[in-house]
Amino acid sequence: MSVRLLHFPRPIIRNAPTRLSKAVRLRPLSTGSPHFPCVEAHATRESKLKENSRASTSSPSQSESGPEPTYARPNPASYKVYHHPHPLPMTYSPEPLPSFDIAYEAWGTLSPSRDNVILLHTGLSASSHAASTSANPSDGWWQKFIGPGKALDTNQFYIICTNVLGGCYGSTGPSSIDPSTGRPYATTFPVLSIFDMVRAQWCLLDHLKIDKLYASVGCSMGAMSSLATAWLHPDRVGKIVSISGTARSTPSSVAMRFAQRSGMSLVHWMIKTILTPPPLVLMADPNWNNGFYYDALPPHTGMKLARQIATITYRSGPEWDQRFGRQVRPRPASEDPSTTRTPALCPDFLIETYLDHQGEQFCLKYDANSLIYISKAMDLFDMTLPALQELKLTPSTSSPSDADLPANSSHSFHKTSHSKSHPPPLNPPPHLLDLAKGLQPLAHIPTLVLGVQSDILFTVEQQREVADALRMAGNNSVSYYELGGVWGHDTFLIDVINVGGAIRGFLS
Repeated sequence: MSVRLLHFPRPIIRNAPTRLSKAVRLRPLSTGSPHFPCVEAHATRESKLKENSRASTSSPSQSESGPEPTYARPNPASYKVYHHPHPLPMTYSPEPLPSFDIAYEAWGTLSPSRDNVILLHTGLSASSHAASTSANPSDGWWQKFIGPGKALDTNQFYIICTNVLGGCYGSTGPSSIDPSTGRPYATTFPVLSIFDMVRAQWCLLDHLKIDKLYASVGCSMGAMSSLATAWLHPDRVGKIVSISGTARSTPSSVAMRFAQRSGMSLVHWMIKTILTPPPLVLMADPNWNNGFYYDALPPHTGMKLARQIATITYRSGPEWDQRFGRQVRPRPASEDPSTTRTPALCPDFLIETYLDHQGEQFCLKYDANSLIYISKAMDLFDMTLPALQELKLTPSTSSPSDADLPANSSHSFHKTSHSKSHPPPLNPPPHLLDLAKGLQPLAHIPTLVLGVQSDILFTVEQQREVADALRMAGNNSVSYYELGGVWGHDTFLIDVINVGGAIRGFLS
């Protein structure tokens, strides 16, 4: 496969002062030197990385990590890998991916007729390790939802979870070796779509001789994949579960992910050039090096900040108010307790130390290029009919004609997903009818849509939109629920009773 190296121009920073003028130069109030443990920690980490490119990080304690599951790089011996030797057509590339690997794990027992399979889709940065296995007994990212009698009941179903195409936990992605060069793909890897990821999963299912899924289940980005899986092969999916996702990425979600990609340059430059305006794009980080950093220092500081920004979008203010309040770190033992506590410029509030810890735990466990590529695929996701037609995407079977859809959106609102406390908007968004047309191939598939009222990343309005568009498309088997609670977007990882109960009831 011939590839073109992507060109990422660096922003030009004009008139950037490299030092403070004499008029504004800070004067020390004491003869002691300033002490910044957070900056020193960064320098220490960078020094260790230079000594050892495979530096390890310590496991967080429960008090530091909180109720959310931890993410960890799985051992390659703990998952299976399917190698697909044939070219895979790509949505945005004129040439296919020549071959690829998909890492996967499974739980439960496959029925003799192979009709009890649930494909579980991950969020952006998760591995295939959704639950413990004999090969990897450590807890997975959805540990409390998979097992005997749980939401995904292994007494009844055979659950498969993959690391997505573009990832870095066993599946082919930017960090994988390009067979034509013997070097990592880096940014010569083709731009991805959610549909590309799903096509790769269907290749795995074909290899496993699974003709039809009992259900396609996903949360967050996985909810996008769940819809796309059924859309590509509507006759091969029995049920759909979409939790805290969307069928059309909104500008606000795109903006949040852009901020994460942009954040990778911010801290690195601010540490090295005080008061110099940081560049506005991730790719300006010198450590990123146009994506070719695999033999050098990775952009770990930017990855840390990207994770901190992401964590803010994953949770909610009310939860943090309950969990941290305005508490600060305990006084150092060396401080005189009778004096006024001196605030620190480094993380001091407990919410700051929490974000710092989350970023620290993540920055060396995930590949920066995978974050760029997969988050961009989420931004590009749009299942409105015009968007699908522009990409020349078609499902494997024929779908109802446009004539089967009501002529105007106002007439179609006799089928809505809203409760009395959440009535449909008086002025539906102009894209809703196009979304309904795009979702027509799913008109006959029973679908569960779950939203969380405290979610700021994939808001409940987006969940209602998915449910309404499906019903407008003629799907009379849409179940829609809105959950309360304070956990925000991460509710799907934590609320076993409500999320798990809704899934279990729908699948049974």
